[in-house]
Amino acid sequence: MNKPEICRVAIIGAGKIAREHARAFRDVPGVSLAGIHSRTRSRAEALASEFGISTVSESVAELYERTRANIVVITVCVTEMSVVSRSSFEFPWTVLMEKPIGYNWREAREVQQAAAERNSKVLVGLNRRFLSSTRAAQADLDQSRSPRYIHVQDQQSLAQAAAAGHPRIVIENWMYANSIHLIDYLRAFGRGAVAKVTPIVRWNAKAPGLVLAKIEFESGDMGLYEGIWDGPGPWAVSVTTPEKRWEMRPLERAGFQSRGERRLRQIELSRWDQDFKAGFRLQAEMAVASAMGRSSDAPALDEAMETMKLIKEIFGQ
Repeated sequence: MNKPEICRVAIIGAGKIAREHARAFRDVPGVSLAGIHSRTRSRAEALASEFGISTVSESVAELYERTRANIVVITVCVTEMSVVSRSSFEFPWTVLMEKPIGYNWREAREVQQAAAERNSKVLVGLNRRFLSSTRAAQADLDQSRSPRYIHVQDQQSLAQAAAAGHPRIVIENWMYANSIHLIDYLRAFGRGAVAKVTPIVRWNAKAPGLVLAKIEFESGDMGLYEGIWDGPGPWAVSVTTPEKRWEMRPLERAGFQSRGERRLRQIELSRWDQDFKAGFRLQAEMAVASAMGRSSDAPALDEAMETMKLIKEIFGQ
């Protein structure tokens, strides 16, 4: 009997998110953590020691040559994503990029074009699509053809982003770096392509505050993006149909309210979303399936670019 093929995974970057990816991929049956590369070798060596990764490479090219990995996971900071991803597109592995694809729409488009020129297979880590809360709501809602109203509540603080040490260019485009976590829910739950985006309260870069936008889908589904910038507010998503309302607040937990009821019935959180960074374990499994030619829900680069485009249309930049 033939042994199942091992999926070799390499990692670029050695920060907190790299560690979370390593934990998730290591737990997937048939996966070998084959190598790691980081501009700070000492951090790469520390992560390699923790997870038993035998290869620590000095460059992306060396990482591929020494591991012949099936997947490379890119976890570098936003300002390095364009250069590092382009280097990765030179080799025939499946690339899993952390979000966002670029610090703004223009840079993301350049990355997309570079991937197309190399015919690279690229996935994007939209991990909240893999939360057990998201999956439970989607599975239930998919049983109905009723129109959906999707309400996304976002909250951002540019002061906190600056205090965390993010570069100015990233802070100026913070909607791409961080609001993508929320805005992708509009596309995750809205059926069909986005047909129209209507700003209600426009983004004001000089005085960030309330941002409201109506999103209409070809299916007839409708969304409302509500962003509170530099003020208090939750990260929350609700999806309402005539029969049922689903709510995620916090995003990792979900409950539903049926028509005629007043109370919210909470569903049980997946063990994976308790033991790993939420969404990462299933995301890793789907990335492996995609890389090995099996059926997978892993979002490809072009799919993620549609969310980047939606951000551009909501904020007008």
